[in-house]
Amino acid sequence: MKLLIASDIHGAARWCRSLMDEIEKESPDRVILLGDLLYHGPRNDLPEDYAPKEVIAMLNGIKDQVIAVRGNCEAEVDQMVLDFPCMADYDVLWDPEAENPITHSKGQELFFTHGHVWGPGIHNSVDHLPELPKGSALVYGHTHKKVNEPAPGNPDILCFNPGSVGIPKDGTHSFGIYVDGHFEHRILEQEGR
Repeated sequence: MKLLIASDIHGAARWCRSLMDEIEKESPDRVILLGDLLYHGPRNDLPEDYAPKEVIAMLNGIKDQVIAVRGNCEAEVDQMVLDFPCMADYDVLWDPEAENPITHSKGQELFFTHGHVWGPGIHNSVDHLPELPKGSALVYGHTHKKVNEPAPGNPDILCFNPGSVGIPKDGTHSFGIYVDGHFEHRILEQEGR
């Protein structure tokens, strides 16, 4: 199973276009969107390329590939314009073929959330881990900072944050790739650079 994981687009159209190019190149089985897709939020400056209508069109163009969860900036109006469900606090996916790096057996539960309701307490994510089986991965956004490490105080749970597509707080616009139990970060390049 190959997943492309992105979070915190925040209406940044140019960076979303770069993400769409990566989706086309990577040909993932599913695209996981971890919330804060359209609105920049009251704590963030407007991205220089803020164009939520353009982001809506791009995301609706891949609607059949998308699994999305609600970020702290999503509202009912977002669901009215997006052609895929985006208002759940979390989603769970089981990968039966994953080589689980913690249990050293086949199979891994992937728990997708934004990071403001469920999170590992890394950076400014909420410190509220869900009950997960040993070897699960908590995949979240919200902090705009990349993470790929065990949960603090619970080394049996892997935490992965792809960083932010639109408003990174760690220096680079990014997304994540998951293939059969392995997570990695990828840096987005903007057109013309």
